[in-house]
Amino acid sequence: MKKFGLGMLAIVLTMSAGAAMAAEKPFGTPTDVKFGNLLWKKLEDARLVGKNAFLPMPYETAPPHGKYVLTADGELTVKGRTGIVIVKKNLGKSDDTTLEQVADNPDKFIKSITVMFKREKGYDPKNKDWFWAKYAASGKLMSNPKKMALAGRVAKGSDKGCIACHSLAPGGDYVYIHDRYAK
Repeated sequence: MKKFGLGMLAIVLTMSAGAAMAAEKPFGTPTDVKFGNLLWKKLEDARLVGKNAFLPMPYETAPPHGKYVLTADGELTVKGRTGIVIVKKNLGKSDDTTLEQVADNPDKFIKSITVMFKREKGYDPKNKDWFWAKYAASGKLMSNPKKMALAGRVAKGSDKGCIACHSLAPGGDYVYIHDRYAK
């Protein structure tokens, strides 16, 4: 009888842990959305997005970011935590959009704005503690086809998406544009 009781207990505990893991969403939670909205406000204050944003030169890139991007990076403080931030304005409305067109009027060609923000140690240690977000040009968080807000550990565990792609970046820092954050 003791063996049966311990065995059942092990099964119940295993099932409970599995259900808890399945119930935990990797991104798009109310906490992620709240942080993503606050992050946007801080990005506006720092003039990294919005009407008064600094405009770096666009350059050609590969999908999924669009034909061209404007990239800015630096440090930003959100909720008392200062971390690295990388902002990509993803540009290009069609295949015949030119670099000159997006350089002359980038706001006309914004498809989305993707952001990486380095959270506190332990936020997502397996993926270098990055918080990911994808916004419309207006600052509204975008959603995937399952209506999950694209904020947090976006597409964690998937073989596609932000984390899967950026985990392949040279330098091991999840950053493609340079290796200055690699350790």
